[in-house]
Amino acid sequence: AMPAFRQVGEKQLPQEVVFMSWSPKRDLIALANRAGEVLLHRLANFQRVWSLPPNENTGKEVTALAWRPDGKILAFGLADTKRIILCDVEKPESLHSFSVDLSITYMHWMEVTEENSVLTSFYNAEDESNLLLPKLPALPKNPNYVLCIFSEEKSDEIMKLLGDVRLNALVLGGSSGFIEIYAYGMFKIATVNGVAGSCRGLCLSSDLKSLSVITEIQSSSDSEAEIMYFQASKLILKCFLKLDTSLLSSYLPEVTRMARKFTHISTLLQYIKLSLTCMCEAWEEILMQMDSRLTKFVQEKNTTTSVQDEFMQLLLWGKASLELQALLMNQLTVKGLKKLGQSIESSYSSIQKLVISHLQSGSEALLYHLSELKGMALWKQKYESLGLDASGIDEAITAVGSFILKANELLQVIDSSMKNFKAFFRWLYVAMLRMSEDHVLPELNKMTQKDITFVADFLTEHFNEAPELYNRKGKYFNVERVGQYLKDEDDDLVSPPNTEGNQWFNFLKDSTHLKESPLLFPYYPEKSLHFVKRQMEGIIDQCLQKPADVIGKSVHQAVCMSLYKVSQSEDSTPQLFKLPFLWNDKTSNLHYVLFTMLENSISKIHILRRHTDTSRSVSNGIVAVEFGNFLNNSINESSDSRCYSCLDAHFYDDETVTVVLKETVQQEGKERVLAQLPLSSVFLKAAVVSCEPALCFFLVVCRLDERSGEIPTRAVFLESQWRVLENMKAQYVSVNGIRKVSCVLSSNLRHVRVFEMDVEDDGEVEEEEEEETT
Repeated sequence: AMPAFRQVGEKQLPQEVVFMSWSPKRDLIALANRAGEVLLHRLANFQRVWSLPPNENTGKEVTALAWRPDGKILAFGLADTKRIILCDVEKPESLHSFSVDLSITYMHWMEVTEENSVLTSFYNAEDESNLLLPKLPALPKNPNYVLCIFSEEKSDEIMKLLGDVRLNALVLGGSSGFIEIYAYGMFKIATVNGVAGSCRGLCLSSDLKSLSVITEIQSSSDSEAEIMYFQASKLILKCFLKLDTSLLSSYLPEVTRMARKFTHISTLLQYIKLSLTCMCEAWEEILMQMDSRLTKFVQEKNTTTSVQDEFMQLLLWGKASLELQALLMNQLTVKGLKKLGQSIESSYSSIQKLVISHLQSGSEALLYHLSELKGMALWKQKYESLGLDASGIDEAITAVGSFILKANELLQVIDSSMKNFKAFFRWLYVAMLRMSEDHVLPELNKMTQKDITFVADFLTEHFNEAPELYNRKGKYFNVERVGQYLKDEDDDLVSPPNTEGNQWFNFLKDSTHLKESPLLFPYYPEKSLHFVKRQMEGIIDQCLQKPADVIGKSVHQAVCMSLYKVSQSEDSTPQLFKLPFLWNDKTSNLHYVLFTMLENSISKIHILRRHTDTSRSVSNGIVAVEFGNFLNNSINESSDSRCYSCLDAHFYDDETVTVVLKETVQQEGKERVLAQLPLSSVFLKAAVVSCEPALCFFLVVCRLDERSGEIPTRAVFLESQWRVLENMKAQYVSVNGIRKVSCVLSSNLRHVRVFEMDVEDDGEVEEEEEEETT
């Protein structure tokens, strides 16, 4: 019989592929290679769509891939930088990234399918923040940004990151029992503790009631690693270690609302951080030239007259010392002064615009979402169990208020500096023209007493020598006052704003009650904008971390089952996909765990099937599958006919497993086979042991591999659902039953073949059309 699937593409790749994963919605497959590059290929001829090369900001060692259920975002984990990157499917851009404590070994991204009236009304309601808050302005385009979400007029990318209103969750598994759940792939809502070993597979059910994990535990460097299976369930089984994730499912509407708010807040913090980065880039080093040249002037001059007095004499008498003339005419020059004035005006203007349009709008939106979150926290009946703390959110709101105050202070400093520098440079420009005996335009020559007083005040305030600054800045002067606000350091400001005589400060000082009022935001006159921003981020992170801790502590083990030990003689080369593998269907009533026995070779597939729905006719249990000689199915079923071992296996859909098989008989070639295994035939024809006693038995007495003989084994002979993979040493397979595609990878990790599965129906339709035409 002809196979039910056909080859549509084949390619030799330049780098070894270590991970591959099909998009759930499109005919796209994501690959990660040994060089740290992430690539996207299309089904047709395996055509490359884009590639994202590794870089220092992201990382170079990819350890896991996962698609968002809608197929619009790809997530990948990096071991060297311990970062998770969310990438846009349309182009190779990092939309969002965050750090984790340990390197990730497995990722699973699921969508909640549970429906109820409260959720439905929430899904259908329009987000009020879109109506009340102005759209965030886009950040200036910059090729150096790792995160491109807010650049190039793309601030609507926030909604792309959030995706559908329906809750989706990215589950991360790593070494040392590290398991975390991130709502919308962005904000942590649970940190799961108490699971031992490194994660090899995990699956969160679509109703949030069940979390299954397979881990590898190594007790010592000499001992064999042991594979364990854990399950989190709402069911209380007293004979097992218990995992209970019912808190998430019981409060699903509340978790969805809270996660949505958290994600908005997380995105806005990223926006503010990038806005500040743009401001730092708008501030130029050229602005420090005046400080450097004045310091050099002090060190080289022979007279005892101060710099301030030298400039004052020039202002009052129109005459400068020979040394000051040399500084102005030889080092600064008329042309240089003009350029410096233009640079300062341009730089300050850019920073001012970024503060007004970006920092302030981002901070106001942050205040709005935090205030809404506080309102949710005050509804204790709904949100207290999830760990929302109103007092912690109050602290976060206060921290945002302090940041807004500091941003406003920076605006005042910029405004004052622009006026001062404009007047100072205009006067100095005329003075230098006179020194060079050039013609001075009449409009520049007019200077009132008020203008002279203004320049004198500027010289008095800014041109004072401060020897104590030299150790901190390497300069005696701090003429330029804006840059100190943008430096990411803990030191106090070199020149804090002068608050003497300020009526509001005097009023607060005299008012004992108002001074301690929670209605007033704290003000930090000595600190930089970066310092206040970091303080705000820390308080908000601490406030939003509590729900993750509370929800994580509510999770307990329900099932703990030892599967088998990994032989030390096993090839230590990193494998593309490591069995065992986890999968569960959309309703979570049906739950499979797929694993294999590691003997001389992977000779059997073992499937653990569990139901929470007792109305199902098929019982719970474990069944083993061996493959007979289906290339010649006339041979009688015997031990001699079982001549295929399994190299890789993955769930294709609810009732089918896709496998790559290798002949075990000693003969030339050892052909590799791609086959579809219908689970229905396996479960119907095999006597399946009851699940609960089996689990208890293996847990208490011995491991699964030591009881493999007692597990019912079925030899399968497939009729047409297989295909010989000629001229290819196939080793791994990745499948997508929704799109009906599979990709086979060779053992050298560089040769791929792509297949369309289940194409018989299309052929039948074509034949019917031909008959009608005839």
